[in-house]
Amino acid sequence: MAVLPETVAPLAQRGLAPSADAAVGGEAVREPVLDAHAGTERDQRFMRIALDEARAAERLDEVPIGAVVVIGERVIAAAHNLTRTHTDPTNHAELLALSRAARTLGAARLVDAEVFTTVEPCFMCAGALLHARVKRVVWAVRDPKFGGCASLGHVLSDPRANHRAELAELSGSACADAARELLQSFFRKKRGSPSSS
Repeated sequence: MAVLPETVAPLAQRGLAPSADAAVGGEAVREPVLDAHAGTERDQRFMRIALDEARAAERLDEVPIGAVVVIGERVIAAAHNLTRTHTDPTNHAELLALSRAARTLGAARLVDAEVFTTVEPCFMCAGALLHARVKRVVWAVRDPKFGGCASLGHVLSDPRANHRAELAELSGSACADAARELLQSFFRKKRGSPSSS
């Protein structure tokens, strides 16, 4: 498969890596290296399914984030945010998709799974992805305020953890543009609404 020209390069190549590694607990924690081959048609296809889930969340007045769990070419589970609907702060798209995939497969460890999510997973979701031992995590846009994989932390690539996942970001892609627009539109409406929470 051809790699799209706008695929993400490692952070250092884009000039985004910190000048020095951060020391945490005496060990150097490096900026995560993202898959430079992300953005294939396959990645885009599964991200479009996650975007459909994000749109479903938006229709429910949920923060529009969607996620799918994939093994090989098969979608095992799909979900979208339901935190407001269920009045539950843990009902993030990634957690719901992981739970559904685990039930479908009858296994808590999803070692062959890839997770496609429209937004970089938060620390809570990144921790669950780590516990599930997923193979790869792909997101469309970063979350500079809550992102636990590349923006504010490196949960899935920390060398001190007992598992690490491959990471990929689809920045510059049509899917990234769509995910960003969904979020921006949602929060513009919320800011404009006098009863927004």
